[in-house]
Amino acid sequence: MTSLADSLRARPDAELTTLLRLRRDLATPPPRDIDVLATRAGTAASVARACADLDTRTLGVFTALLVDEADSVPVPAERVAQLTGIDPTMELEQLRGRALAWDDASGVLIVPAATEALGQHPAGLGDSLPQLRETTADSLQETLDELRADERELLDTLAAGPPIGTTRDADPTAFGEEPHTPVQRLLARGLLLHRDNATVELPRELGIAARGGRVFRDGALDEPAPELVSHEQDTVDTTAAGEAMEFVRHTEALLRSLSVSPIPVLKAGGLGIREARRLAKELELDERNTTLLLEVAAAAGLIAADGSATPEWMPTTLMDSWLACPTAVRWTMLAEAWLPATRQPYLAGTKDHKDKTLVPLSPELAHPGAPAARHRMLDTLAEYPAGTGLRDPDDLVTLLSWRQPRRAGAPAREATRAGLLEARKLGLLALGTLSSPARALLEQDRATAIDNMAAALPTPVDHVLVQADLTVVAPGPLEPELGGEIDAVADVESTGHATVYRVTESSVRRALDTGRTSDELHELFRKYSATPVPQGLTYLINDVARRHGRLRGGAASSFLRCDDEVLLTELMAAQENRNWDLRRIAPTVVVSSRPLAELLDELRGAGFSPIAEGPDGNIIDLTRDRGQRTAATVRPPEYPTSEPAPASSERAAAVVERIRAAERAASSVRGDAVRPAPGSGSADTAATLSLLNRASREGREVWIGFVDSHGTADQRIVTPARVGGGMLQGANNERYPLHRITSAAMVEDR
Repeated sequence: MTSLADSLRARPDAELTTLLRLRRDLATPPPRDIDVLATRAGTAASVARACADLDTRTLGVFTALLVDEADSVPVPAERVAQLTGIDPTMELEQLRGRALAWDDASGVLIVPAATEALGQHPAGLGDSLPQLRETTADSLQETLDELRADERELLDTLAAGPPIGTTRDADPTAFGEEPHTPVQRLLARGLLLHRDNATVELPRELGIAARGGRVFRDGALDEPAPELVSHEQDTVDTTAAGEAMEFVRHTEALLRSLSVSPIPVLKAGGLGIREARRLAKELELDERNTTLLLEVAAAAGLIAADGSATPEWMPTTLMDSWLACPTAVRWTMLAEAWLPATRQPYLAGTKDHKDKTLVPLSPELAHPGAPAARHRMLDTLAEYPAGTGLRDPDDLVTLLSWRQPRRAGAPAREATRAGLLEARKLGLLALGTLSSPARALLEQDRATAIDNMAAALPTPVDHVLVQADLTVVAPGPLEPELGGEIDAVADVESTGHATVYRVTESSVRRALDTGRTSDELHELFRKYSATPVPQGLTYLINDVARRHGRLRGGAASSFLRCDDEVLLTELMAAQENRNWDLRRIAPTVVVSSRPLAELLDELRGAGFSPIAEGPDGNIIDLTRDRGQRTAATVRPPEYPTSEPAPASSERAAAVVERIRAAERAASSVRGDAVRPAPGSGSADTAATLSLLNRASREGREVWIGFVDSHGTADQRIVTPARVGGGMLQGANNERYPLHRITSAAMVEDR
């Protein structure tokens, strides 16, 4: 029979290169020759890894080959078609391409390690019974037809799998003179295998016969056909953009919260449950969505633990540049960070194997397979035309399980469902369909993703609606300049498709503290309000402005000045029971050792309305603290990545070239040789130089044995082009240090 090594040796270099790219473990470290490659490809661990990427149909063909003992005897392709009920041509090609199967003169063979990789009972069938192996399918069917109803029911139950049954009737001593139960009668006729006094097993041949002569039931290998739904792509993009805008807005709120109140890092890493709940309440989100925000922000490098002795989670210096970007760019940065993140946010709040509750940002939420799972999910949806998706998310779970059954299971199904939810929250999916920006990201086209998201986002509005109760309604996302002005003079009260602000005395004073005048505030509302400005707002601005700025402060550490000497006298009198440390140095000036920001805050608490001024007398803003920041040590990758990249074509081709060279060297006929010197591991240098120079002059090939830089012994056929400087250079520019050559010989023509 043809061995796997013989099959690999006969393959073209292009096929071997493809094999090394499909099965990455075969090329690491590079095999010395074909025999080593074949041995490595036939190990149980490597076969199991190769099977992990097979779909149900291909894995079914592989299983059918094993059931028919192709690991020891060639099985014709026609027999495979009979056992599976399908045309296995394409599936056999995939198995050959992965070196799991190869052709022999009389059929197909598979690697012996398939038994370990596919388990003890492949396809739910039992062991083969020797006396049934040569029995024809018609004879087996006649045997089944002759069974009594209760016996046939028992066989059908075991044929559905698993083939093992536990029963008290398996004990031969319980038969008596004549078997009475179905188990006893089947054992007596040799139609069940006796494993022990409590266990029986259905023979493989009868199991196949009970399934209609096939290894699998009809339709078991067919790819599921999910129910599709179609929408206008513009509708999908608009819906996704709404989710994206909300995610960006919540991320901004999260960053601002952490900049004001950083959260301590737990000793074991992560963020405490109580703090996570407090943060969720502040953001008006549930804990799962809050965890997603935290994880994505951390993956994007927007938050990190500072390097202090008592570390805290806080925004990084990237926050300010992120906030300055348009919404579409902000979203792209977050989506790019989520796609390759090796994190599973949905596990936060669950228990691990030690009954420990997992918390957000903890090391336990990391999983190296998370990026590949996301890409399998999104790439599958990207196969459908634009605007077309799946009606039921569970259909995607079923489809992915069919495509990679070896990866399927409860954790994988849960990861897919969670991934769909996260993708929808991020605006990558909407209405079960992939959005245009998401398709662009999967194609690694960042610029198009930004453009598509910008086009799908609501058009910024240039007006607000001022109400009589001093609320300001923004009927959509405001233009950046207008949004900044409204943020300065009003506080956000509620958000959604329309944002509601409220103007208060403190918010007006905050705006005046930044250097804006009352006339500018009146003009702001007059110019941008689509409704008449209520009289109450005009009175509020005038009242706050009249009292605002009468008292001015500087640094002495700090100073206060005021043209009204009576007000300063009142201030000095008010400090008798307060720690202001004021000292009057002129009729209109007092100084203090207190920091200016603290002094002004305490004066405001006492009922005064001071403002701060710089050395030039202009108003400066000390009230709006940027919050705390830490160094940005984590940055998102430029593009999302999927599974670990296979070996490049160039690297795989180089490994194949090395294998071929070693094969040729091993089979060469050698003439004059230089052997290692006695007591030395390397050849005599003078003799080696002489032989190599002679080969260079005569243009002949030389066989050399050498030790590479990793200490691995190898051999090559080289045509010396130049020998000198301690180096042998071949005709193909390959170079070998002379001190690493252990032996050399002329290659003779066969």
